[in-house]
Amino acid sequence: MRISINRAADILLGGGVIAYPTEGVFGLGCLPDVPSALLRILAIKRRDPAKGLILIAAMPEQLQGWIDPADLESLPAPDPTRPVTWIARPGFGLNALLCGANEGLAVRITTNPVARELCASVQSPITSTSANFSGGPTVRNKIQLHRRFRHLVDYIVPGDCGPASGPSEIRMLDDGRLLRPK
Repeated sequence: MRISINRAADILLGGGVIAYPTEGVFGLGCLPDVPSALLRILAIKRRDPAKGLILIAAMPEQLQGWIDPADLESLPAPDPTRPVTWIARPGFGLNALLCGANEGLAVRITTNPVARELCASVQSPITSTSANFSGGPTVRNKIQLHRRFRHLVDYIVPGDCGPASGPSEIRMLDDGRLLRPK
């Protein structure tokens, strides 16, 4: 696994786009401070830029500067069986593609071991948007992932999705309000 993590990290650090397993589905990722990679992910998915993107991190400290310091302190501990993405107040100077037309930034501390290792290896959060075409079904199956995305991304990281049965819930950090059910 170390070789594939190193290869994925090199691709991310070089401005590339990868597909990788998360808690419930395969995701598409890049470094959040590489505008060309953000645009490429949106083009691959045919996603409306107004929707924004999710950032995942291996630990809360990786989100320092990306979200408001008070929100960083109030992030709940992650639950591997019930992943929750939290909408937090963004830090200053973020690329507008991360938040889209939203006032907040979607963030999650990942519990998937492959995704955690990726974030740790690049010492940064990475984007995490489901590996699907906008409006289409999400991908949990490795064969489907390879069929749909092998020619669209720079690398598919080996590994399995975690125990969740689909994409994470999305909730407001300030009041816990549910925006997207599991």
